[in-house]
Amino acid sequence: MGEELDGMDPLRVQLADRVAAKIADGTYPPGSRIPSTAQLADQYGVSQRTAADAVKLLKERGLVRGVQGRGVFVLRKADGG
Repeated sequence: MGEELDGMDPLRVQLADRVAAKIADGTYPPGSRIPSTAQLADQYGVSQRTAADAVKLLKERGLVRGVQGRGVFVLRKADGG
């Protein structure tokens, strides 16, 4: 099945933090596509809305960028960000 989210923070924040950690450790290297919101929802047992909100947080943090019709991609690190 999937990985569980457990903690006091909202699920969208926990999920964004998990994906950010995978970006930081190289699981999702710069230029790679992260899983779709549907895949994230299945993997972590959350709604697709929660997964979409988590991806939005990652975009706001400057970690990923969406490309119309292609997916969401990891951005290259900028100045120790």
